[in-house]
Amino acid sequence: MRRAVGAALTSLSGLAALLIVAMLAIILFDVVRGGIGHVSWTFLSQPPSDGMMAGGIFPALYGTAALTLLMTLAVMPVGVLTAVYMHEYAPPGSRLAGAVRIAVANLAGVPSIVFGLFGLGFFIHFVGGSMDRLLGYQELHWGQPGILWASLTLAVLTLPVVIVSTEEALRAVPMDHRTASLALGATKSQTLARVVLPGALPGILTGAVLAVSRGAGEVAPILFTGAAYFLPDLPNTLNSQFMHLGYHTYVLATQSPDVEATRPLLYATVLVLLALTFALNLVAVLIRARTRRRASGSH
Repeated sequence: MRRAVGAALTSLSGLAALLIVAMLAIILFDVVRGGIGHVSWTFLSQPPSDGMMAGGIFPALYGTAALTLLMTLAVMPVGVLTAVYMHEYAPPGSRLAGAVRIAVANLAGVPSIVFGLFGLGFFIHFVGGSMDRLLGYQELHWGQPGILWASLTLAVLTLPVVIVSTEEALRAVPMDHRTASLALGATKSQTLARVVLPGALPGILTGAVLAVSRGAGEVAPILFTGAAYFLPDLPNTLNSQFMHLGYHTYVLATQSPDVEATRPLLYATVLVLLALTFALNLVAVLIRARTRRRASGSH
């Protein structure tokens, strides 16, 4: 009886794994078949034209890259410093560290559209509007959607990923390394800078890449905070609006007057977005594998 139950559970697990792989394969096959013939250097380097029914996706590609870079610069220092405090400096049973962990867990479960509304209300109306009043602008300058507010909104969205991955990376550094450093006369800050953080760096980078890959594909948070429907010009200031690959895909799928004419553009845009996301995830896998090799080699 026990063997039969085990065999049944093994079969169900294998079937579930096979189903997931099959779904991914079908999606990839459909996207590649519909978009590979339209991906070219012209498609990647030219702006859209003829009401987005022709041309390329360069402004959306550039906007996605700029948004992701600004998001990374905003989220990494805050996430890493928060994790360092909770794991290295907070005393055992700290109420503040416990409250931060609860807040991180709750943030991870908030729908992404809520982050977009938060960015609209807090970053644009409150922070941006306050800046306009303080700086004496008669017209909206900072109190309007822009790439800065969109990147900060995505930074809040991806903050739990960075904090959790960094804390796990710090936890993976053996306590003996810290003790040996302190025994040799190093201070706690020197131990952190020269022993703990270098040992945890691969895990921290893995968390950063995972956060970047998630932020690059999010659309809902930027709908209200900076993404433009059609903008062939590139963003040149922090308060400029921008095009985004994910939002561009949504526009092509729902707003086109001629679905058949834009279908190749839609598939090609989705293919580029998937390739970008998979490339970022591949970097994370390689970093994780390198971390495991280093860890196994040091034992």
